[in-house]
Amino acid sequence: MIRTLNKMDKTLLLLTIFMFIFGLFMILDASSMKSFLEYGENTKYFIKQLIVLIGSSIISLIIFKIPIKRYNKLIYIICGIIIFMLITLLIAGEATNNSKSWFYIAGFGIQPSEFAKVALIVFTGIYYQMNIKKLDKLIYAVIPLGLGAIFTLLTLLQPDGGTGLILFLISLMLFYASPVTKKIKINVTICGLVIAVIGLLMILITGKSPLSSMQKGRFNYLNPCTRYQEDSGYQVCNGYIAINNGKLFSIQPGNSKQKYLYLPEAYTDFIFPIIVEDMGLITGILMILIYMIIIIRIIIISQKSYNLVNALICYGIACYIFLHVVVNLTGVLGILPLTGVPLPFLSYGGSFALTLAIGLAFVQRVSIENYNYMQKKVLR
Repeated sequence: MIRTLNKMDKTLLLLTIFMFIFGLFMILDASSMKSFLEYGENTKYFIKQLIVLIGSSIISLIIFKIPIKRYNKLIYIICGIIIFMLITLLIAGEATNNSKSWFYIAGFGIQPSEFAKVALIVFTGIYYQMNIKKLDKLIYAVIPLGLGAIFTLLTLLQPDGGTGLILFLISLMLFYASPVTKKIKINVTICGLVIAVIGLLMILITGKSPLSSMQKGRFNYLNPCTRYQEDSGYQVCNGYIAINNGKLFSIQPGNSKQKYLYLPEAYTDFIFPIIVEDMGLITGILMILIYMIIIIRIIIISQKSYNLVNALICYGIACYIFLHVVVNLTGVLGILPLTGVPLPFLSYGGSFALTLAIGLAFVQRVSIENYNYMQKKVLR
């Protein structure tokens, strides 16, 4: 195991461990009141997240050992299972928070759309590698986009706009980063714009929107404190209050006032304002800087990769983390509409934490393979 660790990106590994541990204790702080009211104890959400992280560590150790080429056939089965689960949810799933997104097993929620993100990234990398000589043909070039469209559509039907948006953007970013010919990329772009314009015209003509009333309400996001009594302003405004309560330098974990049910999602989507309120603005800025370093380290590993599949997997995971950070923080800060997207490492959520750990384990596996390749190259 020590030999394996020596081949990993140590900066990325240490920052990953630090962020997961820091997030775990911030979840303990932010969820304590709600946990006590629901379960009669302060640590219920903390313990559930801890169990998930222990399981994630075990799965990550397994991924470290398995060459990525072993997933060449397995990834098709995994994607098929995820599609089956997403369809099953739509047919027989129980709605939670107005969305059919979770299966529940032994008190833990399993969210297939979260696993779809990493599955889509791995599939895209493997598919383009295996068909690299056929990417001048449209039918071969757009298969990963088709899978992304299926995942996105099934997720939007739950409805889960935030996760659907992330899936859609990951799919597009990987497509444009791939070695698909420029002509095909231009044609796909034009086709996408035409479809978007036709869809917009149909909405304007019929007056019927595919968005629910709750989703429409989220577009009313500017000046949230003027709508404090409304759902569209209440959460964001309380997030502002939490950030305002935090000092520039402040290390006072547990002293947050907004976690006392003023922020209903204090330990999930809105954990960043709680961190600033408890630990100060400098700590909040430090978290953003760490995200930047993590993303840069992943991109560096991608650039060092000796084959397409490894490069695309790393690039996809970097996009995945980047999109989650940007979509979450812009929603929390009232810059864009809220989408319910969790913040990497810090937000409570078993499926999200497990998926993120799996994605980062794939990145470290790529780092290991890069190291092995360079060693063999030196010995030749």
